[in-house]
Amino acid sequence: MPNTKSAIRKVKKVRKQTLLNKYWKRRYKLAIKKMEGILQKKDAKEAKKYFSKFQSELLKSAKKGRIKKQNVSRKISRISKRIKNINS
Repeated sequence: MPNTKSAIRKVKKVRKQTLLNKYWKRRYKLAIKKMEGILQKKDAKEAKKYFSKFQSELLKSAKKGRIKKQNVSRKISRISKRIKNINS
């Protein structure tokens, strides 16, 4: 248990931050799962349609600092490459 006023405030702040971190991380993971599902079906049209929303979700979570930007860039790059290879 926190003893000082500042420690009590810190606990409250960390609780809020934890909720936000979980929220953004969950959105990130759900976007990836949805895109993986689309790619499994090999539906290029649907994948291209969802790609901009997928990219947006990942970049938002990176902007919030929940996931590193390089990680997000790598995911987007690999997914776009997979979308291009569906037609081949």
